[in-house]
Amino acid sequence: MRLEDVMPANLHHAQEWLRQELGPGGRNAGPSTTLRSSQDDKVEEADDSVGGVAFVSTIEDAVREAELVIDCVPDELESKLEILWLLDRMAPPRTVLATPTTRLSIADLANCTYRPGQVVAIVAEASALTGKAEAGVAGAGGPEILLRTTSRTAPESIALVEGFWQRLGFMPVVEAELPC
Repeated sequence: MRLEDVMPANLHHAQEWLRQELGPGGRNAGPSTTLRSSQDDKVEEADDSVGGVAFVSTIEDAVREAELVIDCVPDELESKLEILWLLDRMAPPRTVLATPTTRLSIADLANCTYRPGQVVAIVAEASALTGKAEAGVAGAGGPEILLRTTSRTAPESIALVEGFWQRLGFMPVVEAELPC
């Protein structure tokens, strides 16, 4: 998994937060973490990993080999169009684009890409995504997460996004956006 932010301080903060959340046993939970310095473009390998998350400073590095990309830009039309335009051109053709939105039409956003069948909305406020699912309770799933699709969304795109959220302990609920 790769995490990108244009602000190096945000990446550092995310790395430290993840280390605290995972605790001492989580430092080596995945492959080596790659830290990319935005000041001099040099790459250094970290001695320990942070849950298998690589921290990178460019969108290109973040999406180069991605199967699924989730943006975290504000839920405003201009911001969403700009990030989807960038991701659509930089990510491999197979990549599914998931975008959190509570008020924008996923059909309209998807139609602005060259891959409308691979765009899914995550309908949730940011605060809802920080809840931790209950682990180890038989029959009890985690919190629900609503995924909104269009009539053009490919079944394999839906399955990929559902599987991602299930691995995080959420219970995805898929709903098709009604045409206007």
